[in-house]
Amino acid sequence: MKLRYIILLLLMNSLVTFGQKKSKGDYFFYEYAYKDAIREYNKELGKTKLSKQQKLNLADAYLKTGNFKRASPLYISSYEKDSTMGSSYLNKLLLSVGKSDGSEKLKAYATRFKSFFTKELTENAEFNFEVLEKNQNQIADFYVFNANLNSPQADFSPTFYKDEILFTSSRKKDKQKIYEPSGEAYLDIYSGKIQPDGDITIPKAFSKIPISMYHKATPFYAEDLDFIIYMLSNADGEELIFDKNGKNTLAVGSVNQKGDFQYLLRDLSTSFYYPFYEASTSKLFFAANFQGGYGGTDIYYVFTNNGQIMSAPINLGARINSPGNEIAPFIFEGSLYFSSDIFYGLGGMDIYTSKFQVDGTFSIPVNLGQGINSTYDDFGFIIKKNTEGFLGYFSSNREGGKGNDDIYGFKVNQKPGLKTLMIKGLVENPNTALGIENTSIQLLDKENNILKQTITDVDGKYQFEIPFRNFYAIKASKNGYGSFFASHALTSEEEQQQVLNIALPFVDDIVEQKENMTVLKLKKFAFKSGSSSISETIAIELEKVLQIVKKFPAIQLGIASHTNSRGSSANNLKLSQDRAQAINNYLISKGVPAQTIISSVGYGESKLINQCKDGVFCLEFLHDQNVRTYFTVLNFEDLKN
Repeated sequence: MKLRYIILLLLMNSLVTFGQKKSKGDYFFYEYAYKDAIREYNKELGKTKLSKQQKLNLADAYLKTGNFKRASPLYISSYEKDSTMGSSYLNKLLLSVGKSDGSEKLKAYATRFKSFFTKELTENAEFNFEVLEKNQNQIADFYVFNANLNSPQADFSPTFYKDEILFTSSRKKDKQKIYEPSGEAYLDIYSGKIQPDGDITIPKAFSKIPISMYHKATPFYAEDLDFIIYMLSNADGEELIFDKNGKNTLAVGSVNQKGDFQYLLRDLSTSFYYPFYEASTSKLFFAANFQGGYGGTDIYYVFTNNGQIMSAPINLGARINSPGNEIAPFIFEGSLYFSSDIFYGLGGMDIYTSKFQVDGTFSIPVNLGQGINSTYDDFGFIIKKNTEGFLGYFSSNREGGKGNDDIYGFKVNQKPGLKTLMIKGLVENPNTALGIENTSIQLLDKENNILKQTITDVDGKYQFEIPFRNFYAIKASKNGYGSFFASHALTSEEEQQQVLNIALPFVDDIVEQKENMTVLKLKKFAFKSGSSSISETIAIELEKVLQIVKKFPAIQLGIASHTNSRGSSANNLKLSQDRAQAINNYLISKGVPAQTIISSVGYGESKLINQCKDGVFCLEFLHDQNVRTYFTVLNFEDLKN
């Protein structure tokens, strides 16, 4: 693998003094001369022990030069000796394992490290493993071409500028200094015109950026502001500026059409990369390696007012950022495109897309798959509509190019990115409106096979995301609560985010104690005098029983019917038995399983609840108290547990 110029951009906090370096291996490593570092570290390894950090440096050097079989055991041995190894190194370990030993061993190690990962990272990995294995993100009529503008040097980070493309290159100009770590010229910005076929004319140096002897790179044209926003070395004229530790970093500045320049993001100890301005929100996105992030470089944004920074940087969060490096944000039609070297991709840097959700969150980032991505580094993706569909560009160091990094164009008849389906919602107790945590949620297909399963969080929330399908079912359950099942058929044009809130009754909320029994909580109902027919009023209450049985399919019920003492005891016994049986028959006719109703008993007047027995005068309402029907819950304790 070639010496990657983009590594400079990811790790650019270079030291200019080396008095504290302990070895030649360290010297070369921190100057990005990885082949030389490997040679020197191995010499030193024959004479003395390498420190823990030097072993990781050697593993990194092997990784950067594509020798994954040598990198993998070094990372693994470092982890075995120190299981608190940082998440960014775990990502490198997984990258090298995947490259050297294949996907199965990669998945085994990823499972082993699951406790170190965020919930979002685990979901992202599982989703992308599945998608890439099944080639579900392949796009029809996809055409990629190497752009005419490329040189033998690094050419990357394209952006649209009116009818042109601006891009970054390390091609040498007359009398321009050489940047020692790369052996190429300092980065500069060039432009070329977009031709009708999508290719680019022979480029020239872009003259609207202030002249500098040092890096100018990763431009973005903010059309609404009429600004060029770009990355540049921190310098004062011809002198680089360093912090107290000897670091020279990269800032973000802007220049208007009049040539007026201003710094937008600047910190002498932190580098900023790949600016992108979203006009609709006035947010300026960028990549940086702040302390407290998720790994290497993360993607952030700041609020602006006409280009002036108005807030502290805000991290895009664990759904987007990872223990790897995330760079090159680009937003198009509600989708965020960016690049990451997280372990579950195809190669080094891969391009991903994630949709903005209505609640301000992001969908799972989806690898764009083979074609745009390769086993090499792919990054700096941009796209726009044209008369034939969509036209875009990205950068890659894949085989068959003209130089270190090349810019590739692509044409496609639909927007790249897998169409996904997100199902999310809240599981709550209908009586309290409180969310129910640790509820088991299953996502099923037409054959009731489990596609995904999860548990609700502390607020009762759950979320699934899968490749789009036109049918899904949700099943929810928790001990002590009811269960839920619902299926949904969709058309391909329907909303790709489905909100499904679930009400799960608590078993204690559906019962009450009556006559030392646990019975369903229902309104009292009565048959017409001498009748066992199910009236409309009774049917309303029995509908509640039907719903309870649906929510609690394991419930076991006993039906108990009672009369008052009027009439003969024999007639009352038969009448109560007829009523209990009529209720049983009605419920079974409505779909209640026969095994749910364990008993249907008529007690006649044998269990009066007051003194209104034969020969005792009672008012009407006292006789009515004795006419009652109960649904006893025979397995209440089991339902609670």
